[in-house]
Amino acid sequence: MSYLIKNVSILGAAPGDLLIDGGVIAALGAATEGVEGAEVIDATGLIALPGLVDLHTHLREPGREDAETVESGTQAAAMGGFTAVHAMANTDPVADTAGVVEQVWRLGREAGYCDVYPVGAVTVGLAGEHLAELGAMADSAARVRVFSDDGKCVSDPALMRRALEYVKAFDGVIAQHAQEPRLTPDAQMNEGELSGRLGLAGWPAVAEEAIIARDCLLTAHVGSRLHVCHVSTAGSVEIVRQAKEKGWNVTAEACPHHLLLTDELAATYDPIYKVNPPLRSAADVEALRAGLADGTIDIVATDHAPHPHEDKDCEWAAAAFGMLGLETALSIVQETMVDPGLLDWAGVAERMSYAPARIGRVADHGQPLEVGSPANVVLYDPAVRRVVDAAASVSLSRNTPYAGRQLPGQVMATFLRGVPTVLDGKLT
Repeated sequence: MSYLIKNVSILGAAPGDLLIDGGVIAALGAATEGVEGAEVIDATGLIALPGLVDLHTHLREPGREDAETVESGTQAAAMGGFTAVHAMANTDPVADTAGVVEQVWRLGREAGYCDVYPVGAVTVGLAGEHLAELGAMADSAARVRVFSDDGKCVSDPALMRRALEYVKAFDGVIAQHAQEPRLTPDAQMNEGELSGRLGLAGWPAVAEEAIIARDCLLTAHVGSRLHVCHVSTAGSVEIVRQAKEKGWNVTAEACPHHLLLTDELAATYDPIYKVNPPLRSAADVEALRAGLADGTIDIVATDHAPHPHEDKDCEWAAAAFGMLGLETALSIVQETMVDPGLLDWAGVAERMSYAPARIGRVADHGQPLEVGSPANVVLYDPAVRRVVDAAASVSLSRNTPYAGRQLPGQVMATFLRGVPTVLDGKLT
C-alpha cells in the first residue's frame, strides 16, 4: 500500500508532501504526485518525525506476562511513535543466553508492531558473579549489541572491566544501572530532608554518581563503550559532561519521568511514584533538562516498566519500582523540552531516534526522512491537549504516573517500513 501524506511539517519545517511507496520514502516536497491507488492522508498541522527508538524498555516476556507481553508492549510502543525498542534482560528466565534473546526477537517479529532488539544480560542470572554468554548472544539471530543487568548494578569493578573488554570484539556496549548497592540498602526514595520527614529510607545521589565515575574511568582505561542508564542527578550530568570533554566513549540517557516529576510527589505515599532511580529534586530536574538540551545526555529512553495491579496497589515499602512510559514519552518531551524552547523538533529526532539507533547499532532505524530511507515515520499533532486515561492504555498494566494529568500532543500515525501500525491515533 502507498500513502501520500499531504501538508505535513517535517521536523517542524514548512509544510510539504511525503510519499510512502514500497516501504520507503519515495518522494518529498510541495505538491508531490502520488502513485495510482495511494491513500491520501491530510496531515495539516501535523509534524513528521522519524520512527522513535527506545533503548530501554521492559517487555516482561518471558515470565511476567501478567504485566506485559511482547505484543502488548510493542502495541504501546507504536501508540507512542516508536518503531524499534530494546527489551531489557530482567525477564524470567533472564535473557542471558542466545536461546532467550532469540525467543524475544522472534516474538517481536511475529507481533509486527515495532522491531524488538533484545538486550542481553551482562552476568548470568543478573547475579553479578559470572559473565553471561555475551559472544553467543552477539552471534545469535538477534545480533545483540547492548548488554545490561538493568534493575541491578554490575557493582564488581573487575567484572565490569571484563565485560567492557569482552564487548569490544563486536562493537558492543555495556549499559549500566548505576547504583552502588552498599549505599542503597532498602532505599525507597531520594535521600534528603523529605525522605527523613516521611520516614522512608533514602537513595543518595552519590550512590549513582560513584558508579558512573568509576565506570567512565574503566571505559577510558579499556577503550570500550559505556552507556549510562536513567541518569537522575545533577552530579551525574556533570560527571558525564567531564567524560565527554575528555573524549571518552560514554553516552547517557534521561527518562521522561525524571524530566518532569520531582521527589515531592513521594509525600503522597502513592506507590505510582516509586521508581528506581527515584524521582529527584527540582534542581536535579533542571540539570537533566539542561544536559539533554546541550547534548551531554544523548538520548531520551522510557524505562517503560509495567507492573500488575497488585504490585502497585499496596503500601509504599512493599510496592514494585517502575512506571509506564512508552505511550506518553513524546508528550513529556514536548512539555519539558520543546514548549520551553530547550529543543526544536530536529533536536527531538536526534535524541529519540537518530542517537538511540546509533548507540544500539540499529541500522534500519534512526534514519533521516529522506528519499530512499525506510519509511519509519511518525505523524504527531503538537496542538492537541489530552488528559491521560490509564484505563485507555494498550499496555496490560496501568501504572502510569500521569493519570488525570493534561499533556500536550498525540501520535496520530506510526508507519513501520511503510505499513501503518497506528492511524488516526488508533492501532490498526
